[in-house]
Amino acid sequence: MPPVHVASPSIVLCTLNAKYIHASLGLRYLLANMDDLRAQTALCEFTIARKPQELVDEMLALLGPAQTGAVQIIGLGVYIWNVTQSTELLRLLKATRPALKIVLGGPEVSHECDQQAIVQLADHVITGWGDVSFAKLCRALLHGPQPLMKVMVGERPPLDEIALPYGEYSAADLAQRLLYVEASRGCPFKCEFCLSSLDQTAWAFDLDRFLVALDALYQRGARNFKFVDRTFNLRIDASLRILQFFLDRLPAAGGGVSVDDLFLHFEVVPDHLPDRLKAMIARFPPGELQL
Repeated sequence: MPPVHVASPSIVLCTLNAKYIHASLGLRYLLANMDDLRAQTALCEFTIARKPQELVDEMLALLGPAQTGAVQIIGLGVYIWNVTQSTELLRLLKATRPALKIVLGGPEVSHECDQQAIVQLADHVITGWGDVSFAKLCRALLHGPQPLMKVMVGERPPLDEIALPYGEYSAADLAQRLLYVEASRGCPFKCEFCLSSLDQTAWAFDLDRFLVALDALYQRGARNFKFVDRTFNLRIDASLRILQFFLDRLPAAGGGVSVDDLFLHFEVVPDHLPDRLKAMIARFPPGELQL
């Protein structure tokens, strides 16, 4: 996708998505929380199908020429589906412009990262939550004092101190891509196959604040929402309020949206569907909900 336009950015947020239709929620959290560095930060997303050298050329063109004494930073989101391509991308970036500061984040480098080739190539790694830690690291790299640690554990602030990312979705994102949203983070279950089992619990965003942000997306024309909550039906009262939010916008409620337009995806635990939640789900037309 075209990068978020910033004149001569010193910081570029980047990841390689599996497909164009996917839009990185993680990068948009970072961008929304850059605060004083927001004006010098650009976001660009690619797909794993692109040739790494093309991506290097585009990213360095976005940053502009290296200047003596000026720090340029690339934050790279690393996931299981892009780690191979991201490693090659990082290798080429460092070969072309060795002074670049490369900061890694994401689930693929948050666990057992000591022996990973991509970690060895990078300057810094933030494990776990990066919402506020990435901006703090960028300030240190740009203005000092220089960080002493290569691998840093991400700070986990209260959720109400994290700026929500949904205003960072562009008009093109709304028209052409899946929009990822989350009403909560973490998971209390201990499934052995899932990294979320390493969380101690689940944390819920303030629901009123979340629904205001959801309504802003909806008013801009968003109709395709993919909830990434690990267990959407963990808190039934919250689940019901979110579902009611969408029901209120259907034609039967005078919401004016075509039934065919709306599509909602939720991850649920199947043995926690009380009757009142089942009744709410049954009120949706066929094909609108994916559980």
